[in-house]
Amino acid sequence: MSTALHADAVGVLEGWRAPDAAQEKLRTAYLAHLAEHPDGLYKPCRVGHLTGSVLVVDPPRRRVLLTLHAKLKMWLQMGGHCEPGDASLANAALREGAEESGIDGLRLITPEPVRLDRHLTPCAWHLDVQYAAAAPEGAVAAISDESLDLRWFGYDEVAGVADASVVSLLARTRVLLDA
Repeated sequence: MSTALHADAVGVLEGWRAPDAAQEKLRTAYLAHLAEHPDGLYKPCRVGHLTGSVLVVDPPRRRVLLTLHAKLKMWLQMGGHCEPGDASLANAALREGAEESGIDGLRLITPEPVRLDRHLTPCAWHLDVQYAAAAPEGAVAAISDESLDLRWFGYDEVAGVADASVVSLLARTRVLLDA
């Protein structure tokens, strides 16, 4: 288990300014989890673990790339478990984004997380640290074996296909893009 990744996660969460009270509550819960569980970033931590995800956006075309998750059968942003080789939470999210979208050269919109989301999955509670990244001009997505489908959706289409977490992630991403 990487102590550097653990230290990065603590530093990211300590320095992140939550946009509202609900996000602040999650931020403090994530920090408490990391304080109690030195392995709290990795899948073997059965009470829950931090994950990194990234919403891939194409701002000029006002669209977002979502994956139809093979296990969960839901349209989601790209993301997943931290790995021992990940240098940071942001790197874990970008790695997952590249693996699941097939797009190299994703660029974070902001180095800080966009938002946090805690949700139950078949393996454990995921304490997801969510980022957003812009796809490079002309990017061509390629479906991975973790996905049933991969598709670009217009910003206004997302609420019709994805859950509230993805809708909230897109809304916060758009605020940051407009800033």
